[in-house]
Amino acid sequence: MIEKRDIYYWPADRMRTLHIYLPDDYYFTDERYPVMYFFDGHNLFFDHDATYGKSWGLKDFLDRWHKKMIIVGMECSHEGNARLGEYSPYDKMWGHKKIPGIGRMTFEWILYDIKPMIDRDYRTWPHRGATGIAGSSMGGLMSIFGVIEYNHVFSKAACVSPGIFYNIGRLRGDLDKADINSDTRIYMSWGEIEAGKAPHNGNPEYDTREARSVRSFERDLQARGASTYLYFQREGRHCEADWEKQIPVFMQYLWF
Repeated sequence: MIEKRDIYYWPADRMRTLHIYLPDDYYFTDERYPVMYFFDGHNLFFDHDATYGKSWGLKDFLDRWHKKMIIVGMECSHEGNARLGEYSPYDKMWGHKKIPGIGRMTFEWILYDIKPMIDRDYRTWPHRGATGIAGSSMGGLMSIFGVIEYNHVFSKAACVSPGIFYNIGRLRGDLDKADINSDTRIYMSWGEIEAGKAPHNGNPEYDTREARSVRSFERDLQARGASTYLYFQREGRHCEADWEKQIPVFMQYLWF
């Protein structure tokens, strides 16, 4: 079942909707559940809520999956380029315009507003080992940043199409300063079409700039003790329909 709750997003002085998945028998048991926090929550469950009319179909997957859990999908701004700032821990250029990155404040909102509310109002396992973070595109960037910067909170992350190439220098700077627990599990993916053609007729699985960046950053993460899983999606595009196909892969890896 899906419940929707509005919560105040103080970095932008706006309300945001949480899309919360609960196992269908949630109100008939006393069971506690692990929790995954997803960015772009409106795109997760139903096509009629999704920005481009196609969701991840995550509810359908979870309804038949063997492991029961709670998913907290956090909706972003739909005003102009506001999402780019909310979902970036770093200032970035978009066209010729500089967009201040307020992603660190977004994480403060998650850690000090959303997570305490979820742990208070729902039967969760609140400890780190039962808490994950996930997202695609800018949400994927936030997920890789979050599992590094807030590794004491998140033990696992699904970082789908995160655009590592554009942010690898700053991510490395954050990783250098972070304490990474040895049980950390990180999934990173990229699609063949979204990554562009490999130069000189190279192999797109290895030779595009995104492929090289993801593989290089994987080595950095492994050197710090994290476990990793890379997924190259043949003919993969930058869209919900293709990200949906990855759900069984990253969920099985993260929640083995």
